[in-house]
Amino acid sequence: MPQMSPMSWTLLFILFNFTLILTMIINYFSFIYHPHYMKLTKSVKPINWIWKW
Repeated sequence: MPQMSPMSWTLLFILFNFTLILTMIINYFSFIYHPHYMKLTKSVKPINWIWKW
């Protein structure tokens, strides 16, 4: 197994944080839109899938 350079570790860390922040934002918005679920069914569908997952 090749040794990973510090640069690749940094990129991996940034990618992980970005994914985490993105998930938090999606969850936050799905929470806000929940009372208006019927109006925003199309935009909530992917969010709902992530929520279930």
